[in-house]
Order: sequence, then structure tokens, then C-alpha cells
Amino acid sequence: MAHTLRIKKLREGAVIPQQATRGSAGMDLSACIDEDIVIAPGEIRLIGTGIACAPDTDECVLLIYARSGLASKHGIAPVNCVGVVDSDYRGEIKVALINHGKDAFTVQNGMRIAQLVMSPVILPCIQEAEELDDTERSAGGFGSTGQ
Repeated sequence: MAHTLRIKKLREGAVIPQQATRGSAGMDLSACIDEDIVIAPGEIRLIGTGIACAPDTDECVLLIYARSGLASKHGIAPVNCVGVVDSDYRGEIKVALINHGKDAFTVQNGMRIAQLVMSPVILPCIQEAEELDDTERSAGGFGSTGQ
């Protein structure tokens, strides 16, 4: 079943996200800023997109991922690896970018800075338990199943 994501432009010049190709999982998010923003190596900057979103279901999440070209060529990526936009959030979508590169990077108005993916969410009923089922792995953590 296809879902609808309503998008509102909050500022003039905001770009409605689009898939680059029919098979693209993500839609490009573009910067909507009044002036260039320079991100120095190791620095984090919050970049506005000028849009707000309203999915047609609360059983989804909007996820913000890096654009592979910016990440691989310049070291520019969301600081939290994947941004989470809850289904009931109606404010401006902003992307916190970090510069992992060696050179300063300039974000310009209209530049594609990240990609947005709408994904289903499993909403569990939480039950407190005195004990949990035993498994083959049990409490084995990082590296417990080999390298």
C-alpha cells in the first residue's frame, strides 16, 4: 500500500524532496539557508531545509541518511549517523552535519545535503518481565559470536 507524505514549504526557496530515480529509496533533502555555511574540519553545523512533513500514518518514521557522494568525497555526514524524525513532528526538518574531512566544506543554498527515507516502525506493547527467555547467545555482547 502506498503512503502519502505531505510536505509544507516553510520558507521561500525551499525544495520539495524528490527521488533521483524510480528505484531510489531516499529523497534528496536540500539546504534552505540565507547565506553559505562553512563547516570546518571536526565542526558540527545545523542546516535548515525549509520544509516540514506530515506522514499519513503514525506507524512510520522519517530517517535522515548521508548522501554517499558528500560522505565519500568530502567526509560530510549527519552527526548522529541517522537522524530520526518522529511521525508527529511538524517543525522544520534540520540536518546536523559534521565534517569528518580534512578541509573546510561550504554548504550553499539549494545544495542537496542528505536523503530522507520514510520507513515503517513496529510499535510494541511494553511488558516488564522478571526474566527473559534464554537463547544460544544469551548475554554475549560485542564480538561474542566471532570477529
